[in-house]
Amino acid sequence: MKKHFIIALAFSLFTVVQFAKAQQVPNPKPPMWDDVQAIKRYDGMFAPPQHPIIFTGSSSIRRWDDAQWIFANYPVLNRGIGGAVTNDVLFYLNDIVLKYQPKQIVLYVGENDLVDKRLNSTVDSVYNRTMKLYSAIRAKMPEVPILYIGMKPSPSREVIVPMELEFNKRMKDFFAKEKNTKFIDIYPLMLAKDGKMRPELYVGDKLHMTKLGYDIWEKAVKPNLIK
Repeated sequence: MKKHFIIALAFSLFTVVQFAKAQQVPNPKPPMWDDVQAIKRYDGMFAPPQHPIIFTGSSSIRRWDDAQWIFANYPVLNRGIGGAVTNDVLFYLNDIVLKYQPKQIVLYVGENDLVDKRLNSTVDSVYNRTMKLYSAIRAKMPEVPILYIGMKPSPSREVIVPMELEFNKRMKDFFAKEKNTKFIDIYPLMLAKDGKMRPELYVGDKLHMTKLGYDIWEKAVKPNLIK
């Protein structure tokens, strides 16, 4: 009888534990998790250059596939993440920037923040996130030179043009007072003489750029890179 009681008790405890486990919702992966793990695996196979110039940010950086060849005379390392918002770069800052001990950082992020419905962003909120990201970089690397590329014009996102222009002005004013920083105002460089957007600078989604678009970025960025 005692033996049966012990068995029944053990079975009951097992059932309770299994039920509790079943009620636990597994923690979802953070956004961009798989992309960052792929970067780590790549680093394990191919050693990155020492003290590179890190290009990081969202898909406009990620899709600059030939950046390391375009800037062949510089130790460029592309660590952009497609679809990233500012908080993503902040979350993975150590994995995609700091661990490489870069000699310079080229950053483009924030445009996605303004169209991400989950964030419901304003110019103020994106500016504040950018300040957090900048502060996080400066906390670890107070002197590293930073090239900050302002938001670009995107035909598919004409609705956010006023917000982009306001954001760019605020960032330009901010970086004008900071040491070892450079704001690259890419916006006017990508417009026609009449101030309209140029469709030939974009692929079919009217968001990501063709080689012509990246040619403009190259000319704007290259003179500011450190050898």
